[in-house]
Amino acid sequence: MERILVTGAGRGIGRAIVCRLADRGRLLLLHGRDRKALNETAHLADAKGASTLVVQSDLSTPAGVDAIVAAVDDQPLNVLVNNAGVAYVAPFEKITLEQWQTTLAVNVTAPFLLMQKLLPRLPPGAAIINILSVAATTAFPNWSSYGMSKYALDGVTRAVREELRPKNIRVINIYPAATATGMWDGISGEWSAEAMLPPEEVAEAVAYALSRPASVLVESIHVGHISGNQ
Repeated sequence: MERILVTGAGRGIGRAIVCRLADRGRLLLLHGRDRKALNETAHLADAKGASTLVVQSDLSTPAGVDAIVAAVDDQPLNVLVNNAGVAYVAPFEKITLEQWQTTLAVNVTAPFLLMQKLLPRLPPGAAIINILSVAATTAFPNWSSYGMSKYALDGVTRAVREELRPKNIRVINIYPAATATGMWDGISGEWSAEAMLPPEEVAEAVAYALSRPASVLVESIHVGHISGNQ
């Protein structure tokens, strides 16, 4: 049975990825912090014939990462999708040290640790997919901590990609533009969901990259709305 781990699977892009990849013969390990939201995602995946396992943990702590690793156990893992993330949006002088450190922990350290700790479970032909952001390549005012984290994760995974080539493990980066998810509900300002990317399009990019033969590496995919936000 093909095994796929998706972090941040409770809603938004993570849920869309789970629903797109859900199929018979696949076990989807769903990580998140909200048990109710995770159960809702699991129900959607189960309805499509997939098997699911819910893992609730907080990725801002090493213990939260270890909980995921324990759930994966010693069985092979075919796909790791690092999707979970946090965003604090404010002028840089108002970002607190706690917010900065949480952003670094969830958006950079957790994916790094998951790649490192789960590497022994990744067989040749496996794939690591990192959901980055246009903020990994373009700077935006008031997004300093988030941008920092995406630039950092981009650099880490580019290096990891080269290290894992000899092992025939693919490392794929997806760079979505502004995507219509619940994240925007907690960010001040006026945001038009219609001008944003639907999360299903990000999921489609993930599915496309995984659909290529194991010998073919799609290194990165940039996904944007033709008439919307960068």
